[in-house]
Amino acid sequence: MSAESWKLTLPCTRAEAEAIDASGDLGDAIPADAVLMTTEEIEDDVESWRLDAYFEHEPGADTVAAVRALVPSAAGARIAVERLAAADWVTMSQAGLEPLSVGRFFVHTRAHADAVPAGKRAFLIEASRAFGTGHHETTSGCLAMLDGLADAAFANVIDIGTGTGLLAFAAAHLWPEAAVMGTDIDPVSIEVTQENAALNGVAGIDLVVADGTLDDAIVARAPYDLVIANILAGPLVSMAPEIASIADAGATIVLAGLLETQRAGVVAAYEACGCSLDAVDRRGDWSVLRLRAGATRFVADGPFDPKGRDGWALDI
Repeated sequence: MSAESWKLTLPCTRAEAEAIDASGDLGDAIPADAVLMTTEEIEDDVESWRLDAYFEHEPGADTVAAVRALVPSAAGARIAVERLAAADWVTMSQAGLEPLSVGRFFVHTRAHADAVPAGKRAFLIEASRAFGTGHHETTSGCLAMLDGLADAAFANVIDIGTGTGLLAFAAAHLWPEAAVMGTDIDPVSIEVTQENAALNGVAGIDLVVADGTLDDAIVARAPYDLVIANILAGPLVSMAPEIASIADAGATIVLAGLLETQRAGVVAAYEACGCSLDAVDRRGDWSVLRLRAGATRFVADGPFDPKGRDGWALDI
């Protein structure tokens, strides 16, 4: 722990807060060990949110500018820079992350480790360098969708864009006999998932750094009867043919990271690959989709188009 820590504070809108929460890559100017927290200042007021950014060292001008760039609505606002007393600044920054109870699951930070209800499968997931603490609507919606599928039988599961590993961990709990693979384009996310797996006693998940499904290890293990992809609308559309191609006939596909306004475009991309929409879980401005692959396994016609993969967090 550093002898000192620092906090930057700026007002923001709900849309900006959700974009920050959904982003796994905030750029080189913001240190990888920074913790960014967004908070609703006035209930149900989409304009009254706050961004707090915590750092182990005094942020330089480039870092301050990078944080400000995340919240364009605060262009004219004064950024508050506060030096904090020596403390466990990560724990302090996470004090506002209340535990999340979704179906069979209870997601918490160390600050609430003593609050686990009986009968719940608890996951300790700290706010960290990777997206997926469970508190964003996309992740909590996926947890709920998986929980609702608990009575189904799956043998081969893949979590594309695993982030912190939470959804892969949930799948491994629900279907302990299944083979589970977690992938992410960001090597840091795979490191974080490995750390979280150890913290939570989760074993047996295969982890792969990969751009979508374009990796020999992923293709070799196909077809999958459950595919989870919590990314964003742009890459979900771009990856539709390759995601459909690794899904078994009749497989369940859970997609998230898309705004409700983007739902039609995402669904259309997967319908073009023989999939059909089974269910929608709408949470605020976000939607989680459950689709079913076609009765015949999809075979992609021609090479996969990489367009749309760049800047996974830029299309919100």
